[in-house]
Amino acid sequence: MSVSRDVLSRLPGRFVIRRMTTDDLDQVMEIERLCFPNPWSRELFRRELSHEWSSILVADAPVPGAESQIIGFIIFWLVHDEIHILNVASHPTVRRQGVARALLAEGIRRGKVAHTVLATLEVRRSNSAALALYRTFGFRPVGVRANYYSDDGEDAIVMVMNL
Repeated sequence: MSVSRDVLSRLPGRFVIRRMTTDDLDQVMEIERLCFPNPWSRELFRRELSHEWSSILVADAPVPGAESQIIGFIIFWLVHDEIHILNVASHPTVRRQGVARALLAEGIRRGKVAHTVLATLEVRRSNSAALALYRTFGFRPVGVRANYYSDDGEDAIVMVMNL
C-alpha cells in the first residue's frame, strides 16, 4: 500500500479511528514492516485481535472513489486498572501530522472510560520522536529495561502516566 497524495493533503484530522478487523491486516502489516526493524507477525496480530483485554485501533483515511487507507494503528491492553500501550505506528508518509498523537489520545481516552488509573509503555532509548510525543501526554520515565529489543539489544525506557 502506498499512501496517496490525496490522503496526505487531507491530514490532520481527516481520518476515522476505529477498531481493527481482520480485513485490515494487510495494510497494518505493511505499516508494521515499514516502521519496525523487528516487526510483529501476522499471527501475533491475529492473536491480539482475539484477546478480550487487547485492543487494536486503526486510523482509517477515506479516499473518494477508492478503498480507504489505513495510515496508523495503536495496540494496547486494558488489564485491571492499567492501560499498557504495546505499539503505536503511523505510515512513514504521514509522520508528524498528528496520526500517532490522535491514536494515543484515543487509546488513553478508552483507558479512562474503562477506569484505568495508570498508563505504561516501553520505548526505544533512541526513539527521540516517540519519547517527545509521550512526554507531551504526561508520561515520565521510571526505569530502563536493559537489552530489551531482541534485534539489536537496545535498551527500553519504561514510562508511566497517572490517569
